[in-house]
Amino acid sequence: MSVQDRKKRERAKRERLILATARELAEQQGWDAVTTRQLAERIEYSQPVLYSHFRGKREIIGAVALEGAAEMAAALRVAAAAADGPRARVAALARAYLDFAARSPAVYDAIFQLDGGLAFAKADTPEPLQAAFAALVESLREVAGDGVHPALLTEVFWAALHGLATLTRAGRLPPEDAERRTELLVDRLAML
Repeated sequence: MSVQDRKKRERAKRERLILATARELAEQQGWDAVTTRQLAERIEYSQPVLYSHFRGKREIIGAVALEGAAEMAAALRVAAAAADGPRARVAALARAYLDFAARSPAVYDAIFQLDGGLAFAKADTPEPLQAAFAALVESLREVAGDGVHPALLTEVFWAALHGLATLTRAGRLPPEDAERRTELLVDRLAML
């Protein structure tokens, strides 16, 4: 094993530590609390070391967003695979999406609310973001119906779920009706 290999492993380990610490701090105190100074203190490295990995907070948010999108895609695929039938798959996707948003609000914000410097719906959209969208399209394709493009239906479904997630979290929707809202969305979307 070469010195260069060891340095690469150490660098990757340090990068994982930076991202894990950023996520933890953001989940505990919000993204405003995530500063390079705060991160450097928590990981016990200097700010220049942190800057050798990320140019700043925006890149850290982007990296957290990519990790989160990969996690969301996996959760969506697991939920869809465990469901039997088109309506059950749509319901499982909705619940998995909303559960992810509620369980990891800072990561959710990094993906969908904050500027992480990532392209959405473009040719250069990073693979983890494409995978999360694809996980929805795969199951919605079977309920799209004649003349409805599955990707377009997925955008509408995603927009509805995003609205439910953010409005619920902001206290703008009564929490006691959350399940009924999800069922209504699934019923109308799946047309079953």
